[in-house]
Amino acid sequence: MTVKLALLGAGRIGQVHARAISGIGGAALVAVADPLEAAASTVAHEYNCRVASIDEIAGIEDLDGVLICTPTNTHADLIERFARLGKAVFCEKPVDLDLQRVKACLEVVREAGAPLMLGFNRRFDPHFAAVRKAIVDGKVGAVEQVSITARDPGLPPFEYIDVSGGIFRDMTIHDFDIARFLLGEEISGVQATASVLVDPRVAEHDDFDTVTVVMTTADGKQCTIQNSRRATYGYDQRLEVFGSAGMLTAENQRPVSIELANSEGFTRPQLHDFFMTRYMDAYAAEIRAFVRTISEGTSPCPAGEDGLFALALAEAAIKSVEEGRKVQVSEVLST
Repeated sequence: MTVKLALLGAGRIGQVHARAISGIGGAALVAVADPLEAAASTVAHEYNCRVASIDEIAGIEDLDGVLICTPTNTHADLIERFARLGKAVFCEKPVDLDLQRVKACLEVVREAGAPLMLGFNRRFDPHFAAVRKAIVDGKVGAVEQVSITARDPGLPPFEYIDVSGGIFRDMTIHDFDIARFLLGEEISGVQATASVLVDPRVAEHDDFDTVTVVMTTADGKQCTIQNSRRATYGYDQRLEVFGSAGMLTAENQRPVSIELANSEGFTRPQLHDFFMTRYMDAYAAEIRAFVRTISEGTSPCPAGEDGLFALALAEAAIKSVEEGRKVQVSEVLST
């Protein structure tokens, strides 16, 4: 069986996913849609598929699934459309920036019975996945504290900030998902602080560039997240899990893992410069998982509900900053 897939959106991340599909035996990219004809044609030429409109893709009867890599404000509508057609859907995060819209979309998906997988690629990073496996295997006993550091080398364009939903919904949301992934139970309380320390113009765009979040579960497990939009030394991605029987760490990764020792000391290469290189293996692994969901009929993971909970944590963090208090996640989920 060849799993036939279509790509909606041929931008940077769409091209990454097209490359991943080309490396999977038993999967084929059959069509690509993008309003920019040159972008779609580039993907079509490189991966031997045809350019089509979204309407034309919806009419491909033997299509097994779609990958949605379009702007965020189109995600929910496209998920619903292809779920109703019975197609498996992979969608880049988030489903939507509005929690109620996400809930409505997931209800459509449930009624349609279609698989929906969310693009939280960091779960598939081999280093983070190894930490999760070690936790499941009991290597550190009961998890008590998780610390996550994620800092970008620099600010994104202000045009992007304007449509991103803000740092908590755009950047920290990945860390919210990883926190749930590692803690193994739902987060109940969120306390957040946020500042503009990198560039004062960020405040003019109603956003922050430096945030810290402290979260707790009902059992008292703790997680801290630190984000910054400026790390002069590269793409800073680390985490630590402390448990009753030990500690696990996932350190920063470099394009090459070497160390030079000489009279001047010990020197290692620079970190990766951004997410496209740091998480390349994770992107490939998540698309392989999506294909397996289709070919083996397994449940998608992370699923739509994971996107809902991650967004709820972002909303709780925003509310915490606005009101200067700890916010219960139930407050935002119940509205």
